[in-house]
Amino acid sequence: MSSLRASLLRAAVLLFLVASSGGHGDADADGGGEEMSLYKKLSGVIIPGFASTQLRAWSVLDCPYSPFDFNPLDAVWVDTTKLFSAVNCWLKCMLLDPYTQGDHPECKSRPDTGLSAITELDPGYITGPLSSVWKEWLKWCVEFGIEPNAIIAAPYDWRLAPSMLEKRDLYFHKLKLTFETALKLRGGPSFVFAHSMGNNVFRYFLEWLKLEISPKDYIQWLDEHILAYFAVGAPLLGATESVKASLSGVTFGLPINEGTARLMYNSYGSSMWLYPFSQYCRADNIQRNWKHYFEGKESDRHRYHCEETQSDWGWPNWPTDLINIEVPRYPAMGAYPTMPMPQMAQNMTLPMEYENPVLLSFSPKDVSDGTLFKAIEEFEPESQRLLYQLENYYKNDPVLNPLTPWERPPLKNIFCIYGIDSKTEVGYYFAPSGKPYPDNWLITDVLYEFEGTLLSRSGIPVSGNVSETSGDGTVPYNSLSWCKKWLGPKVNITRAPQAEHDGSDVQVKLNVDHHADHDILPNMERSPRVKYITYYEDSESHPESRTAVWELDKGHHRNIVRSQVLMRELWLQMWHEFHPDAKSKFVTKATRGPLRDVDCYWDYGKARCAWPEHCEYRYAFGDVHLGQSCRLKKSSADLLLQYLD
Repeated sequence: MSSLRASLLRAAVLLFLVASSGGHGDADADGGGEEMSLYKKLSGVIIPGFASTQLRAWSVLDCPYSPFDFNPLDAVWVDTTKLFSAVNCWLKCMLLDPYTQGDHPECKSRPDTGLSAITELDPGYITGPLSSVWKEWLKWCVEFGIEPNAIIAAPYDWRLAPSMLEKRDLYFHKLKLTFETALKLRGGPSFVFAHSMGNNVFRYFLEWLKLEISPKDYIQWLDEHILAYFAVGAPLLGATESVKASLSGVTFGLPINEGTARLMYNSYGSSMWLYPFSQYCRADNIQRNWKHYFEGKESDRHRYHCEETQSDWGWPNWPTDLINIEVPRYPAMGAYPTMPMPQMAQNMTLPMEYENPVLLSFSPKDVSDGTLFKAIEEFEPESQRLLYQLENYYKNDPVLNPLTPWERPPLKNIFCIYGIDSKTEVGYYFAPSGKPYPDNWLITDVLYEFEGTLLSRSGIPVSGNVSETSGDGTVPYNSLSWCKKWLGPKVNITRAPQAEHDGSDVQVKLNVDHHADHDILPNMERSPRVKYITYYEDSESHPESRTAVWELDKGHHRNIVRSQVLMRELWLQMWHEFHPDAKSKFVTKATRGPLRDVDCYWDYGKARCAWPEHCEYRYAFGDVHLGQSCRLKKSSADLLLQYLD
């Protein structure tokens, strides 16, 4: 039975591949040659997020007072054993020079390669599941018969600023070759799966590619090499937590204190890649010479300018001031100053004699243009280094200023996917702690967005721009939902339960008007006990292309790539996309049933297998509980046919 099931799953994959090839291929007279030719069409490139690639040592480092040393190819990020026993050695392998982005003199680390670099960061019986990133995703691909060389990881050194990825590692050259090799090897274009900061990396790659190949070949290259782009948890306007990491530290769940985490984070040029920025600020698109930039011959700069905000714009702004920070108030200031923030920053060079503190507030624009760090320069030893990184690696980047809004990429198919309705940090209050750097700031309050309201950790009421929903626990909603602006003037909206369902709770609205400067909302009923997924789909605005936005209730930023619901939806959409009998541009949402034996389970209330129309009780030797004996009645290939309407 297991071999039959495997054969049927393989048949389902082949149906998918036949459609994706358009019915062409170097087929032999028998079915086997055609089968193998078509099977080679499918490929996917995974670009992981921040801190989601293993780093390995490329040095020999003796660690005094510890039984563990670092040798070439030893795991650095993350080896919890060495982190516990030799934290100072571990830090030497993790830190970078904040100015040059060079390695520590005693230890250097480099990103691992292959799929193992992104599946589990710290493999082990206990640590493996806790550090799992893309492992479940790969297991799903294997279960549906995807070949090993069809899934390609594109790991990178997530510590580096965007331009340094290319200067030191030639990462974007290698990524370009990855797509070209996949096309030659598999015979078709690739899917791109990017998570979190991986989307920022992919955006930079698309802009870098414009300078690498001729403009007339740019769109043709994209069409030939990239079939669809799945942007998962993309921080399109940045994330507030990144500023928290710069000022007080975020431990990522590691057994280190926040000061150590801050010291490490601020040495990375990538730390600002996730900074929040204003949707109204742009950088003029100046064509620059990449080679001249690194040879010191390039003197042009991106002209950075911001529009005057309009209070009647309906697009979700940042909910509130991101950073509220107490700094010493000098006697010469008198009462609380009312001067604009840039002028305030220029007047913060008075002697260190102060009375009561003054509370300064900073917007996303103040963060991304450096005003925040100029204003606290007298009290923050890290300001000069942060301003240097901001100026050299972002404002003067040879390709683009990454801290500017992203327009829709010129790709055929884009699926923007993220979680909503989780409690998400959107602002902070800081005060001096009285301790030396890196513990010199103390968080006195945290502001959250949660299900259409603004909250504070202290319970003090918060006023600001309230969205209908909240973010994914890490990235605020307005940043995640920026890709809704990529939708056209007419959008189809569908809301369906995430779990398997019979279609009775599916709601659909067709041709909903959408204005580019306003968020589009479903305005549909919902049960408080049901987690939904809401689809916004547009296949009419751009010729021969499609744009879709998927919002998953309670989908958490760090765990969404392990979501069984997301993997199911991705598989159905990819399978439907190229099937010759598909009748619509997007897969139907009318019903969702089990697709694999593991989706069947025992319903103890009814003393039978759930979904009796699809699942049946069928014991096999080795089953240890009733749920394991619930299996599909039909093959997965037959079940997939119902999603072609």
